[in-house]
Amino acid sequence: MGRPREFDADTALDGAIGVFREHGFEGASAEMLVGAMGIGRQSLYDTFGDKWRLYRSAVRRYGMGECSAHFEALRSGARAVDGIDAMLRRVVETADQPCLGVGSICEFGVSRADLAEVHAPLAKTLRDAIAARVRDAQRDGDVASSLDPEAASDFLIANIAGIRLAGRGGADRAALTGLADMALRALR
Repeated sequence: MGRPREFDADTALDGAIGVFREHGFEGASAEMLVGAMGIGRQSLYDTFGDKWRLYRSAVRRYGMGECSAHFEALRSGARAVDGIDAMLRRVVETADQPCLGVGSICEFGVSRADLAEVHAPLAKTLRDAIAARVRDAQRDGDVASSLDPEAASDFLIANIAGIRLAGRGGADRAALTGLADMALRALR
């Protein structure tokens, strides 16, 4: 009979997320991971498998949390366009922090099918939620009716990634806010 686990797996996974956000998959060592996770190396392997499986789990958990935060922002505000604006402002506020979603795409693209299987449903869910809010904003008369909602969603997601990269690259708050403002103006 194995020894019962003496740590919270979600808390440990959050520690791994921090390491992977900052260092990526290749830059994260086993020592960094066990230190941040507060567990021993054997517990890491027993609970999460190898480093790659841990990484995929971290990307999934991080992506679900980010999507949830985006959905909450999208639902905020009196009008749909206010929710879109709130989502962009949230990205501006956190753009100086590394994004595991953008980082994993930059590091691997679609070269790893098992990682793409993590990204694809998250990306589809986010794309669909943004497109729905664009349609709502079109009905409200706040977004151009000539825009294709799915294309507008893709545009906003690309801008989110761009804002995050600019933030990590040292762009100041005014520049990041300007990027968000320009993305919103492009919808009108």
